[in-house]
Amino acid sequence: MTDLLIVGAGVGGLTAALAAAEAGRDVTVLCKPSPDRGPATATAFAQGGVAVCAPGDACLGDPGDAVELHVADTVSAGAGLVDELAARSILADGEDAIRRLIGWGARFDPTSHGRLHRTREGGHSVARILHAGGDATGAEIQRALTAAVRARGIRVRRAVVADLLLGPDGAVQGVRTDCGDLRAAAVVLATGGAGHLYAATTNPLGATGDGIALAAGAGAALAEVDCVQFHPTMLFTPGARGRRSLVSEAVRGEGAMLVAADGASVTAGVHPLGDLAPRDVVARAVDEAMRRTGAPCVYLDARGIDGFAHRFPTVTAAVRAAGLDPARDVIPVLPGAHYLCGGVATDLAGATTVPGLYAVGEVARTGLHGANRLASNSLLEALVMGARAAQAPSAPGRVRGALHAARPARLPIAERAALQDAMSAACGVRRATDELDELCGTLADAAFAPLREPVTPRDHEDAALTAVAGIVAKQARDRLAHGTIGALSSPRPRSECA
Repeated sequence: MTDLLIVGAGVGGLTAALAAAEAGRDVTVLCKPSPDRGPATATAFAQGGVAVCAPGDACLGDPGDAVELHVADTVSAGAGLVDELAARSILADGEDAIRRLIGWGARFDPTSHGRLHRTREGGHSVARILHAGGDATGAEIQRALTAAVRARGIRVRRAVVADLLLGPDGAVQGVRTDCGDLRAAAVVLATGGAGHLYAATTNPLGATGDGIALAAGAGAALAEVDCVQFHPTMLFTPGARGRRSLVSEAVRGEGAMLVAADGASVTAGVHPLGDLAPRDVVARAVDEAMRRTGAPCVYLDARGIDGFAHRFPTVTAAVRAAGLDPARDVIPVLPGAHYLCGGVATDLAGATTVPGLYAVGEVARTGLHGANRLASNSLLEALVMGARAAQAPSAPGRVRGALHAARPARLPIAERAALQDAMSAACGVRRATDELDELCGTLADAAFAPLREPVTPRDHEDAALTAVAGIVAKQARDRLAHGTIGALSSPRPRSECA
């Protein structure tokens, strides 16, 4: 038995683990093995950086910035669905979160004057993005957090979580894994997103919606799960499927321009911020340019950026692997599934509507992102909410009695490629009611997703993808048909934090 059981080892999960351990709590972290032996978390792939407002600190922040300006940018990007109170609470904690992360060993890129270098990304009014390794911010954060966890002797186990365990009162009291049942006073889901609902995504192979499916099976409220963010500049590679390389938004922040196959600007006349408009605006503009020209992609012209290879080593390596040189060639890009803006509804302490269950990071819906996440707010949210969830109350007297699995043994499981193709066709950047009606029918068809018991890790992932696809498709259809906000049920009242 452990005080806090954390499912997921990215920025949200490891932040929660470190904060809880420092508070003297017994912590266990579970992470599933990576199918391709590569980085198992989306954190490790994050390029751009961390958005943070610290106007009073010349080292960390921009003196012309303010929390209210960061909130305003976030609300503007969120297309009407941002919870402004939640945004203000989380963003105001950003400075402390960054200081804590630096204390755990993270190293951000400095300027020649010894300050931390800041850049600007789409939707931001000022340069407030801190970055590391040029465009390898997530890798540096993952490195620092992993090292800090190891140094403190926090237990980390590799396991596939098959289900949540519920007590007689309906509270979560542990998890069922392929290695056996584990009991806990509280469970934190930090499982990331669901990019592999689609045929093309920037997410690692493990982003299969596991936490959403687990929480839904336990009856937790979900909100805005249909709000999938498509990053406008995923590297286009003919014939590729699955995870593809991201071309960081910071490239446009440094002056790169989007042009269509016919040479026309992609975003001219679309938004006052042009190529630095919010991601949903740019992704739709890219999609429209591709439809107008009939080309399979548009192009990012970064040839005018001095020192590109030094500033963006990760992007440079990916582009060169595709046979191009960003110093001489334009970079072919197109939109790809990138981030789940909604998820398991939580309050501002990370608590879900199911007692004993918490959620942080991409799996959670705090209200910060709304319908479209502002660039580089995700790492910040995970740092803030991970620390808050670490304070999840323990109730040792509650973890008694017989436990039962939250879901039945046999689940609908669709063939992954067929599901991805169906989702990509009807529930991508562009959506229409009749196509979503057909998609919902397809996903509910027993012939498309027959009932069976998941056995292998791949089975469990495909079961999660099938469940989450149904939720996303239904909420997307309801949003178009009725103008609802896409919530399956209302989250509990928010707690007052910070």
